[in-house]
Amino acid sequence: MSDFPAVSYVMPVLNEEGYLADAVAAVLSQAYPAAQELVIALGASTDATTEIARRLAASDNRIVLVDNPVNDIPVGLNLAIAASRHPIVVRVDAHAELPENYTHTMVGLLQSTGAVNVGGVMHAEGRTPFQSAVARAYNSPWGLGGGQYHGAKQAGPSDSAYLGVFRREVLSEVGGYDESLRRAEDWELNSRILAAGHLIWYTPDVAVTYWPRATPATLRRQMFATGVWRGHLVAGQRRTPVKYLPPPLVVLALGASLVVAVAQFAGLLPRVAGVIHLAPLAYAGGLGVVSWRSLGARTPREWLLNVAVLGIMHLSWGAGFLRGLVAGAQTTVDTSRVTKK
Repeated sequence: MSDFPAVSYVMPVLNEEGYLADAVAAVLSQAYPAAQELVIALGASTDATTEIARRLAASDNRIVLVDNPVNDIPVGLNLAIAASRHPIVVRVDAHAELPENYTHTMVGLLQSTGAVNVGGVMHAEGRTPFQSAVARAYNSPWGLGGGQYHGAKQAGPSDSAYLGVFRREVLSEVGGYDESLRRAEDWELNSRILAAGHLIWYTPDVAVTYWPRATPATLRRQMFATGVWRGHLVAGQRRTPVKYLPPPLVVLALGASLVVAVAQFAGLLPRVAGVIHLAPLAYAGGLGVVSWRSLGARTPREWLLNVAVLGIMHLSWGAGFLRGLVAGAQTTVDTSRVTKK
């Protein structure tokens, strides 16, 4: 690689009218001294996303548009990669904003570490009280399990990367993103990169701003679909990191408590069976403590929002995981970006 190889950014988009312009501006303003292009894969948006993308492309010849009529993220990424030209491929998200020196720093890490993919911190932020609570959960190990890119302090080898800055040849070698998946495509791609004997690198020194889902309904749909596809992958690979197990165990414990409660009410079980109710009580108590102390609630309202967000995330993801583990993902789709009419 030359000191500053040319870079292709690839961005799948669907219903991102409130975020697309800022995300594109963050890409095109990168302080990077080599050729750059941005390939946007346009899903069939029902808002003004496509019109915004076309206007942006008309104003800057570095932007290339390709159609992604099936909407699936892996398909859109592969289409964008195929339409791009440069030796470094940078995955970007319309719901994220890159810091100014992101590309320069990440390409430098590719060169200095010998890695084929590098990533930094996924730092969530919010514009509304609910979205800010979701951001606090994302930035805490109590929300999504404490993966490296949610804030680990130590740089080093990783099993995945947020977004990802890739050497193009490794994407060709492993076959790109798996288009049969509708969620967890990043983790699955990185698992094949590791299996091929390559290095993935994490740095805590670069943080990308991420704007999470902004309503309870969209957060629930996102978490359920993500859990389904994680369970589907775990069933196929027959292995899982321990960090993915607490949410489905909580769901099972809550379900068992409900069944026992109904049976006790009907006189079918003795009072001693009520010991099972300690599990949901312990979870509820832990949720309250974590929501106040670890997520940094400053007011009772923020505490209640933290409790609600963590509950939605844990239970939706856990229920989805069990569904995917037992029945597979089938046609489960994340509809949290779909505008409901």
